Amino acid sequence: MLSKKIDRPRILVSLNSTCVPTGQCDCDGGDCACDLSPLAELGSDISLSLGIFETEFVISPNSQIINLDDSYSICYGTNHKVAVLNQSALYLRNIFTKPHKLGDITKENFHINQTDLQTAIQELYQARLIVPKNNSSFNLNEIPETLSAWLHITDRCNLRCDYCYLPHLARDMSIDIGRAAIESTFRSASLNNYRRVKLKYAGGEALLCSPLIKELHLYAQSLSKEKGIILDGVVLSNGTLITPEIIEMLKILNLRLMISLDGLSDFHNIQRNYAGGKGSFQDVERGIKIALQNGLIPDISITISGRNAEGLSDLIEWILEHNLPFSLNFYRENELSASYEDLQLEESRMIQGMLAAFKVIELKLPNRSLLGSLVDRANLSSPHKRTCGVGQSYLVFDYQGQIAKCQMQLHKTISSVDAQDPLTVVRQDKTGIQNLSVEEKEGCRTCEWKYWCTGGCSLATFKATGRYDIQSPNCNIYKALYPEALRLEGLRLLKYT
Repeated sequence: MLSKKIDRPRILVSLNSTCVPTGQCDCDGGDCACDLSPLAELGSDISLSLGIFETEFVISPNSQIINLDDSYSICYGTNHKVAVLNQSALYLRNIFTKPHKLGDITKENFHINQTDLQTAIQELYQARLIVPKNNSSFNLNEIPETLSAWLHITDRCNLRCDYCYLPHLARDMSIDIGRAAIESTFRSASLNNYRRVKLKYAGGEALLCSPLIKELHLYAQSLSKEKGIILDGVVLSNGTLITPEIIEMLKILNLRLMISLDGLSDFHNIQRNYAGGKGSFQDVERGIKIALQNGLIPDISITISGRNAEGLSDLIEWILEHNLPFSLNFYRENELSASYEDLQLEESRMIQGMLAAFKVIELKLPNRSLLGSLVDRANLSSPHKRTCGVGQSYLVFDYQGQIAKCQMQLHKTISSVDAQDPLTVVRQDKTGIQNLSVEEKEGCRTCEWKYWCTGGCSLATFKATGRYDIQSPNCNIYKALYPEALRLEGLRLLKYT
């Protein structure tokens, strides 16, 4: 117990989670199968009744602390949101290392202003930092609300990015196949009780087929209304074909836009060129500015490789200056890119480049959480057991209407639009990519980060090790970056909360 009067306990919890002005989460730029659901809120009107004061409380399970400085610490755990606590609040939280009745806490801590004390205890409770002793077991809900579908509407592309996994055939999805794919998605959503469907229009370069996008999404909107299922949609683009007319179409359709940008100038051009060899940066920059000038905020997807890691900090500074949401993704080797050895992720270079970018973020902290976007496929904003929705809540349709589990294995199809419930087929399939729970992965089971990292991308792990049930080859990179990413969130909360 503290022997003298202490500062008022201060508990800071993110109010806007990972939401950004576009209405999506930073982890949801579109090029992954993310299906995370945020932790449920405890209502702000919860009052600590007399009965609750007689209940024994303990620290929320798996809750951990990282010191920010001499005055503040950041607290993260599987059952609660990230929170920043000053020393007084941390002192109160630590009392519950052993079970305590709330009423006893108020009696024993007379040196703290009683109004401040009761407010702090209520905030600890509402933030789930403390929980009733009889309700302290860890039970992670794995039932997502959203069924996501990747619609590969064209194999054509005007770029030839060195890390691309597609052969760039001159083939497009027909309107009939597209409608059937959307019908198939909504059919599975209804049969499996999903509240929401998310469609990702992709390629190739999806905007080569902008009229098809319009027709398909109008049809999806009609099915959404008919079936009472919420619809979300995003177009994945390289950013080179954007016009004011395209942006107006996306706005009318309520479609979001994700643009790939890997660096400024040569750091982008070194891996994202036109078919003739010319760099694409200037056209992508122009496309982003057209979107902003016409009232649409694009999400920026950044692929980090051994080639462009050094230029990441300059790119992040540019992105923050334009107040753009972004996600950082690591290069994944595939059959078509394996010959480019300089794309490989060298640990020290990656960590150095990422930490330099984090320093830039620290100087220009945005007023939104970045926990879902800073470290590859990891999402530090909400605990989960699987890296993505592959094999669980995700469908990938090729231009012929065949269904795969992951867009990076588009050629390994296991069903089609004709299936009554393609999602069940995907869930039951034991061939190809296996998206295991982190609790099934060797090297992950005892890791403190397991419910945020979940062992990384299953496909990347299999490519490197020949196994799905083992930790990511990027494990050391992740572990070096997670504490720094949480530190940034703590500093952001101190600045804006």
